[in-house]
Amino acid sequence: MIWTLELASSLDDAPWPATKDELIDYASRTGAQREVIENLQELEDDGQPYESIEEIWPDYPTKDDFFFNEDEY
Repeated sequence: MIWTLELASSLDDAPWPATKDELIDYASRTGAQREVIENLQELEDDGQPYESIEEIWPDYPTKDDFFFNEDEY
């Protein structure tokens, strides 16, 4: 399972929290790339919902990862 920013960003508007099956359904309905669906199918399914993309891909960049001062703009 390999995530990239482009692939993970297709789940930005997913209905969090969501189970594995709900995420696969969402990705299919929104026309996500095949790799997104394949990555989701490889996730563990313990029946518990995922709260955010960070639970799926811990290295997902957050707003804090970008170095700019919002107050300047």
